[in-house]
Amino acid sequence: MLAAFCRPDKGSTWRMNFISIIEQKREGAELSSDAIADLVSAYTSGDIPDYQMSSFLMAVCCRGMTAAETRALTLAMRDSGSVLEFPEAELPVVDKHSTGGVGDKVSIALAPLLACLGFRVPMISGRGLGITGGTLDKLESIPGFHTDLDAARIQAQVGELGVAMGGQTAEIAPADKSLYALRDVTGTVPSIPLITASILSKKLAEGLDALVMDVKVGAAAFMPDVEQARTLARSIVDLAGECGVCASALLTRMDTPLGRAAGNWLEVKEAVACLDCRGPADLEELVVACAARLVETDTTQLVEAELASGRPREKLDALLAAQGADLEAFRTKLATDTHAPVIREFVTKEEGFVVRFDARVIGEIVRDLGGGRLTKDSVVAHEVGIDQLAKPGEAFGRQATLARVHAMTETGADMALRRLDEALEFSHEPVNVPPLIMEVVE
Repeated sequence: MLAAFCRPDKGSTWRMNFISIIEQKREGAELSSDAIADLVSAYTSGDIPDYQMSSFLMAVCCRGMTAAETRALTLAMRDSGSVLEFPEAELPVVDKHSTGGVGDKVSIALAPLLACLGFRVPMISGRGLGITGGTLDKLESIPGFHTDLDAARIQAQVGELGVAMGGQTAEIAPADKSLYALRDVTGTVPSIPLITASILSKKLAEGLDALVMDVKVGAAAFMPDVEQARTLARSIVDLAGECGVCASALLTRMDTPLGRAAGNWLEVKEAVACLDCRGPADLEELVVACAARLVETDTTQLVEAELASGRPREKLDALLAAQGADLEAFRTKLATDTHAPVIREFVTKEEGFVVRFDARVIGEIVRDLGGGRLTKDSVVAHEVGIDQLAKPGEAFGRQATLARVHAMTETGADMALRRLDEALEFSHEPVNVPPLIMEVVE
């Protein structure tokens, strides 16, 4: 273990030799828990510039971290802010988190469903990272909805309503909020220790009893193959357990987008359709599966019955109203088919069966239309994206519409249509569609 800081006498200032830390991690050295805690504290307080932290993150991405280092980083990020506290005798406190996918709007449908199933759900989410969408960006496409909730507000709302959905603030995992944005624009997203620390720092700050993870596998996932995904799932489940949180993880396919829509508002609209029991089958399957992992009997029948009851849809409206949404404007927006200035259809010249729309290419298209971030300070266009995506296994004829583009400009729409042609894989013969959920890690 290497010392990283020189600490003068109490009452005086101390100066961190952060270049030494970067060099040590670059060479694969193991850092002490104290060193990691101090560097997280120093970065959060502004004593370390972004360009140096970026170098450290790249060193971690290339050289990795031990289990002890990952635990230290996770706890330091958690302890950079407040930890929510809930009365122990009341309902279990639970949450779900996804490693990020294209078209992944599960949280928006799942949170109100879990509240209706008798859980308390203080869901702290993130923004778009790389080509994957962020739950906060999606929620902010709802007129008037506020995601900047402080700790006291989250605790009170969960106590009254059973659910709150917000992001990291100056109180809740502020270190992760800063590092999350930095990783997005420095090519340091696909690191198991950094992903583990980012996810669990937020989740541990929620004071959870249980957590279900959705670990994506495939073309548009941080973990492109199942072995990497299994390693990440095991890292999160084991560390969560060490910290007193009962956790399990679903490994799910992300070679093709989840559902039929990708893009912030389009995904909100599809999540609402799921709560109305008219959403895409794969989206409903994953929402039900995540909820079932948290129900003691792990039964889908109970969850499906609650979803069909209409109560989760009503709970969503109550959640939106509690966080400032204009429900009348929201309903009007839902009833309006399109909101982007340019709408174009992707029409085929062939006939056959859909194998997949490459999820990575779809994610890149949405990002380049303005629905994601190219820089840390990018402004997201909530209304752009792609919907009406044909799903694997579906048959199509000549001149069939297999997707629809929502763009800000004609140039953007032209780009999207060209890339959709690249993204489509099809066969002239019927295809077998593999299961969405590959395995469970407990």
